[in-house]
Amino acid sequence: MATNWVATIAEQPAKAQLRFTASGEGVGSVGTTIRTGKHTFQIDEPAGLGGDNAAANPVEVALAAIIACQVVSYRVWALNLGVVLDTIEASAEGDLDVRGFFGLDDTVRPGFTAVRVTVNVSGPESEARYRELHAAVDAHCPVLDLFANPTPVQTTLVVD
Repeated sequence: MATNWVATIAEQPAKAQLRFTASGEGVGSVGTTIRTGKHTFQIDEPAGLGGDNAAANPVEVALAAIIACQVVSYRVWALNLGVVLDTIEASAEGDLDVRGFFGLDDTVRPGFTAVRVTVNVSGPESEARYRELHAAVDAHCPVLDLFANPTPVQTTLVVD
């Protein structure tokens, strides 16, 4: 697996427990400046949804997260399985009915109703080897898991 992490984690399972954090502050009409570790980036909405269209919107960022995680997972698992991967490209699309977000119909889910991810790979391996790689990625991709399975989430409001 990737570098020496696997051996370290196998010997010291407590090191497998990681915590990632992000924070954000409202900017512009409905935008947010996000900070994650050393990185800062913007998220906004298009004008049609009340934003300034200064950056990708939250659901676009979610789609970007799933394809980025797929690319990482394909590369890591290709190494793990000894599969030669010359190129990889990924795309995602999600279906969203904004009536749920705007509270116009409480029977409509506010999130995606469906997400489709397409990964294109090339290399010298057989199709069967790439299908083996695909199965390993789908079984181990963290962001795919977030989309596919319920994750306990707790929200807290602090009023100053």
